[in-house]
Amino acid sequence: MQRTLADWLSHIERIHPKSIDMGLERIRAVAARLGLKRPGKKVITVGGTNGKGSTVAFVEAIARAAGKRVGAYTSPHLLAYNERVRIDGRDADDAALVEAFEAIEAARLRDGEIALTYFEYGTLAALWLFERAQLDLAILEVGLGGRLDATNIVDPDVAVITTVDLDHQDYLGDDRESIGFEKAGIARGWKPLVLGDDDPPSSVLRHAYAIGASALRANCDFFFEALPAQLDAAPQWRWREVGYRAELPMPQLAAPAQLRNAAVAIAALRALGGAPTKAQIAEGVARAHVPGRLQRFERDGIEVLVDVGHNPQAARELSAWLAATPAAGRVRAVFAALADKDAAGVVAALAPRIDEWHLAGLADSGPRGVDVHAFALRLQGSAAAKGDRHDDVAAALQAALARAQPGDRILVFGSFHTAAAALALLSR
Repeated sequence: MQRTLADWLSHIERIHPKSIDMGLERIRAVAARLGLKRPGKKVITVGGTNGKGSTVAFVEAIARAAGKRVGAYTSPHLLAYNERVRIDGRDADDAALVEAFEAIEAARLRDGEIALTYFEYGTLAALWLFERAQLDLAILEVGLGGRLDATNIVDPDVAVITTVDLDHQDYLGDDRESIGFEKAGIARGWKPLVLGDDDPPSSVLRHAYAIGASALRANCDFFFEALPAQLDAAPQWRWREVGYRAELPMPQLAAPAQLRNAAVAIAALRALGGAPTKAQIAEGVARAHVPGRLQRFERDGIEVLVDVGHNPQAARELSAWLAATPAAGRVRAVFAALADKDAAGVVAALAPRIDEWHLAGLADSGPRGVDVHAFALRLQGSAAAKGDRHDDVAAALQAALARAQPGDRILVFGSFHTAAAALALLSR
């Protein structure tokens, strides 16, 4: 019986006994059986704690504005698995993904079965589709860490590390130095490594030096700044390096961090060679879009913002944006996070900007899901602990909307699962 995409996704969730099992041996073996060579003429791999998806979107949009045929692999998805694989600006359709999964299944069962994780299976599907699409540029977003992530079986022409901060400590280590070492594993000898942190961990710089990678640091080797507002002119910002500068339109993606993400994307494409023109950069920056990054909706005079931010660093960026862009009325938060996240650290970063909290459960979000009462217990002593409790994100958002007045702002955040549930409700 022929499997649908939904059938395949259910199947690949069950192949490996662990949802996360870091290492490259399994995926390399199946890639060899598939005969995979290179997903595109050029490859950029994007890792980091926050900003990966937005940086991929900027690289993709600018490269497409320059006339390149581009593939982008990202994760996780929000509303449909197809979002993870884009070719020439379009999500892969069900038939293409099914065909890729069929080829992978045949390869992994041949000459002795190899158990793949869900992410390894998806990564191979993206690489298989990209190779057949004859891409000028393939952009690969790292799933977790870098050194042992499935995407690291491909040697990039340029590696990018957006930021390094505390997240996924169970797998990557308990401090920025340990996490930085894992993320630096995507760098290649004598190839550019673009760093979005002004002050990256020394472990990243040591690794780059040890392998001969050329490290390009934000606000050291390239610079970006918002330009003073001009009367009757749209806001602009400037990207520059020695001997080159470009005045650019503001991204449609909100939040202060998006200037940094756009700047990193420009640096990566210039390091790749065959750099896009200033006009092409401007077009790409203006067009780049990715859902769930301060995505805005309006309901009867109430502003609803949906963001996937799920760790303290992302929360600090959200707090900075809220401070710089105050609401006319009260700010109400709908917050739901997975069990392995530093929820208390997220609340601490945002508490000064939030007037009312609505906590929601993510009990149906896999092994890392948590019900609202267990979630609230983790927040004891924080500003959010006394917030209203709701079984799921939809109920929390509906309650916040019912209590809000015109001029109020509702911020929904804490996880990709949180953002997906909110987008599903708001899109109806």
